[in-house]
Amino acid sequence: MIARILAVATAEFALARRNRWVLMATVIMTLFALALTFAGAAPTGALGVDLLTVSVASMTTLSVYLAPLLALMMAFDAIAGEAERGGLALLLTYPVSRGELLLGKFAAQLAILAFAFAIGFGAAGAAAALAGGAGTESLIALARLIGTSVLLGASFLALGYAVSAIAGSATAAAGLAAGLWLVFVVLYDLGLLGAVVLDDGGTFTRNVFPWLLTVNPADAFRLWNVAAADGVALATGMTGAANALPAWAAPAALLLWPLLALGLARFAFGRVEP
Repeated sequence: MIARILAVATAEFALARRNRWVLMATVIMTLFALALTFAGAAPTGALGVDLLTVSVASMTTLSVYLAPLLALMMAFDAIAGEAERGGLALLLTYPVSRGELLLGKFAAQLAILAFAFAIGFGAAGAAAALAGGAGTESLIALARLIGTSVLLGASFLALGYAVSAIAGSATAAAGLAAGLWLVFVVLYDLGLLGAVVLDDGGTFTRNVFPWLLTVNPADAFRLWNVAAADGVALATGMTGAANALPAWAAPAALLLWPLLALGLARFAFGRVEP
């Protein structure tokens, strides 16, 4: 089983490399991370933290938007596109199950995202440390950011596969993936913000709102990074929501999301006719 998954992953990674996905994802993350690092250099004195801490806070916000987008761009075509091109029917004639095929694609594309995050955030973190100094806490926060970004990307890769299987065509899958990104990254938080404003500091704001943040993988990612580092919390202004939850809530949510999304993708893939 593992050998078959690795064979699919190797072929998928080689295809992504030929299509310049590895290069494109890495360049995008590096350029945006470097730009945010030096654009955010000004507040370091006012906040009383080093530049790397402010850089990690900025890159946390960047990852909330870019990690899901890159993952969905890579995943939306994985099943629907293969079916349209006739490649899926050919792949399923090989001695490989649908679950193994899905896991192979997932492993290859997650490796691409992990490489892009490590290089992009690592380069920006090194530049920030050289320019404005770095403490032990900020270095740990940078490592945590890279790891949690991989988990966030994994969640949206699997959601992208589910969308790809459900859509039936690559065009429809692209539209659904864009809608999924909009709902999880933008509209969900806007809805919660509206509810908080209407509640005006009531029970919903104090007891329900923080837990609803963990339902969204993007918000769980942000809360995990904020709750684990005081400097990042200060720089992002999310201290209140992070402190209202137990320490395990956001990590548990972000760790569960890839598993649940992969289960959904496998179920949807099982209903696809090659």
